[in-house]
Amino acid sequence: MYRSGFVTVVGRPNVGKSTLLNHIIGEKISIISDKPQTTRNKIQLVYTEEDCQIVFLDTPGIQMPKNKLGEYMLKVSRSTLDEVDIITFMVDDSMDIGKLDSFIIGELRDFETPIVLLINKVDRLQEEQIDGLIHKYEGMDMFVDVLPISALDGYNIDKYLDSLKRILPEGPQYFPEDMITDQPERLIISEIIREKALQNLDEEIPHGIFVEVEKIEERNDRDLLDVHGIIYCEQNSHKGMVIGKGGRMLGRIGKAAREDIEALMGSQVNLQLWVKVDRNWREKESRIRRFGYR
Repeated sequence: MYRSGFVTVVGRPNVGKSTLLNHIIGEKISIISDKPQTTRNKIQLVYTEEDCQIVFLDTPGIQMPKNKLGEYMLKVSRSTLDEVDIITFMVDDSMDIGKLDSFIIGELRDFETPIVLLINKVDRLQEEQIDGLIHKYEGMDMFVDVLPISALDGYNIDKYLDSLKRILPEGPQYFPEDMITDQPERLIISEIIREKALQNLDEEIPHGIFVEVEKIEERNDRDLLDVHGIIYCEQNSHKGMVIGKGGRMLGRIGKAAREDIEALMGSQVNLQLWVKVDRNWREKESRIRRFGYR
């Protein structure tokens, strides 16, 4: 019997959703950062085996919106709950259930979709602490499975996949077996660049960062891709910080991004980055649509 279906992964920001999916897929598709609002769009990732195909939806973390972009992100996260065969709710190693996790649990109670709960980062806990968390979540009587995992080192990821296979319905293979995402190269590359900006810049800047890849062009005379990208920020003062003294910050972002893009594309890359200001773009419907958040 061939099983297939769609699985969404939800949870508050920074619990490890993208790390989990990157580990499963084996490629760097969803960007990883220690800052909230990293994943802005719903990214579709495809995991295929001989007897199953699981299509994962990596969505923005559920959180209370502070601007129009935040409203869009919350809408995306909620909308996926109606589109899937299984919901995966991920929490971390926190011993107490916080306000946002409680809010998400309240939202999930309204859905009849099977929910698998993952307790991530258990490599930082003692065995009795892990048992206590499992008992706490099992006592809610709303999850078909509760699994402790470590997305970073892959602990229990195989058990998670086995759990999904047991629950998924019989179905077709939706995508070719060698396909791992439905996202265009431009989007993946722009997300890689944005990840490097998030990792290198100070706390007050990254949420206003957007990256637009204008050109990906292959050289005729050698194995080299020319990639041109624009980093947009919201304030003139932020532009100087993104560029850095003598261009050092922009150079650091570009170097780190180029290495990941080369690994993704299997080719040498000439990455050229520019920085522009689009004041308060997260509050503008036209800009949100232009930047692909529909």
